[in-house]
Amino acid sequence: MKLSCLVFLIVSFLVSSSLATAPPNTSIYESFLQCFSNQTGAPPEKLCDVVLPQSSASFTPTLRPYIRNARFNTSTSPKPLLVIAARSECHVQATVLCTKSLNFQLKTRSGGHDYDGVSYISNRPFFVLDMSYLRNITVDMSDDGGSAWVGAGATLGEVYYNIWQSSKTHGTHGFPAGVCPTVGAGGHISGGGYGNMIRKYGLSVDYVTDAKIVDVNGRILDRKSMGEDLFWAIGGGGGASFGVILSFKIKLVPVPPRVTVFRVEKTLVENALDMVHKWQFVAPKTSPDLFMRLMLQPVTRNTTQTVRASVVALFLGKQSDLMSLLTKEFPELGLKPENCTEMTWIQSVMWWANNDNATVIKPEILLDRNPDSASFLKRKSDYVEKEISKDGLDFLCKKLMEAGKLGLVFNPYGGKMSEVATTATPFPHRKRLFKVQHSMNWKDPGTDVESSFMEKTRSFYSYMAPFVTKNPRHTYLNYRDLDIGINSHGPNSYREAEVYGRKYFGENFDRLVKVKTAVDPENFFRDEQSIPTLPTKPSSS
Repeated sequence: MKLSCLVFLIVSFLVSSSLATAPPNTSIYESFLQCFSNQTGAPPEKLCDVVLPQSSASFTPTLRPYIRNARFNTSTSPKPLLVIAARSECHVQATVLCTKSLNFQLKTRSGGHDYDGVSYISNRPFFVLDMSYLRNITVDMSDDGGSAWVGAGATLGEVYYNIWQSSKTHGTHGFPAGVCPTVGAGGHISGGGYGNMIRKYGLSVDYVTDAKIVDVNGRILDRKSMGEDLFWAIGGGGGASFGVILSFKIKLVPVPPRVTVFRVEKTLVENALDMVHKWQFVAPKTSPDLFMRLMLQPVTRNTTQTVRASVVALFLGKQSDLMSLLTKEFPELGLKPENCTEMTWIQSVMWWANNDNATVIKPEILLDRNPDSASFLKRKSDYVEKEISKDGLDFLCKKLMEAGKLGLVFNPYGGKMSEVATTATPFPHRKRLFKVQHSMNWKDPGTDVESSFMEKTRSFYSYMAPFVTKNPRHTYLNYRDLDIGINSHGPNSYREAEVYGRKYFGENFDRLVKVKTAVDPENFFRDEQSIPTLPTKPSSS
């Protein structure tokens, strides 16, 4: 903590606390600004680019670019009363203390990829803490094979780029995280985090060795000062229930000088069903160096509706080794040498981000945050623990064609994932065969259009039920889905949270609740699906 911040935090504690009883004619903005000024030592006139009321010219340009779901970027979407564009850790501390003193809800946003907008909308009066300026990345290749401190507001693209830049002369290194380069590191890692090296290295949180968080009392804590229980909780339980993540320290992983990628597509008339069925027996059990994502999507071919099955893969090795492996294990795929491309790991990062010319473009493209590019979307997720029969897959393909725009993404587990205990982190789904993402996108605005697509998504979700985990039907936290339950934070808060909490965290929900109760007993850090505190027992009279 900076000395100036520490001094002002101590000196102004009583001042900020008194603001909770500010006179009615004092605006929320003025009260917050004065508190913020007291906490940071910055005069109010120097904070016009940090504390942004709705009347500020910077309010919309700060809020809108990182709304990654157009459903929540309409004239009727709930807007925060204030956006705090934090430029320093001291700003984050002040935001927590001043929001708490004024008794408002605080939403923290790093990259804005929260599928259901939980990080930047609410049906209650709220403030948004925008972390996008806290994006510093410091790579240290001398630290036991390489490590990096990553600010919560950094994007995964920025993380990969900085690792690439720093590890050129130390052998090739990477980090096991998501394939979308504009995802914010803070939310991604605190929710578990996975990418196309999941079978080789496991989850992103498996490589977090330290963290910095602002707690409910405005203190900056690292792993040692927060303790192992809280450190465990923010490594897959979502950071927003426990405080504000400032940064994570991550351990880098080695990657080979050359990797291989491929894409193979088949439609139903090209025996896609056989390929999809066999994929279930190969993808979760093959070499951990191979990650094969499977996507199912309705398409029209020669005026006839069908389903296209696409296998998109990363192999941490040479093309010749990949060909011999899959010719033996997966002949139904029909992989040919011309389907494959050898490239460097950083080029594969760009290829997976839909840059087919990844071998010729420069990695600087990973620094593009691509703001204001959201489509309308809805996502849901499932886990499969027993292979789906051909009849079952045929049924799902027919329902996909009925739905029209819905796509499915199958992500195989196995490898390193199945070797780690389900309680090692809050993420409990390691022993599954594969995860399913339900993906619905549309371009046209309007409530009627949205209702139609949402209804189709939910209907297909019901058709999927026989083929996925049950009691509970498990779901991935980072594929946020408010359909599975919402917490009103009333007298039944714990029971409401248990509904979605068991689906996200399984048996780990109980430990998360205990940690929450210990570090935030008044439930300041809350949202529609946050971890609750333990219910208070009625006193005996």
